[in-house]
Amino acid sequence: MAITKSAKKAQRVSKKRHLFNVRRKRALGDATKEVKKLIAAGKAVDAEKLLAKAQEAIDKAAKSGVIKANAASRKKSRLVKAIRRIGK
Repeated sequence: MAITKSAKKAQRVSKKRHLFNVRRKRALGDATKEVKKLIAAGKAVDAEKLLAKAQEAIDKAAKSGVIKANAASRKKSRLVKAIRRIGK
């Protein structure tokens, strides 16, 4: 339990940030999961349409520090690569 005033504030801030990060991470996971489902079903055109939404979620997560920049780049690259693989 926090005792000092500054420790109490730090706890509040930490809780807020945690909720924000969880929300960002869930949006990231949901967006990429939708694209992966379409890729598994072989629907390249539909996956291509949702790709922009997934990339936006990935970029937002990277911008806010939920995931690192290289991890974001890797995720986007692998999604595009998977879509191109089924598109041929």
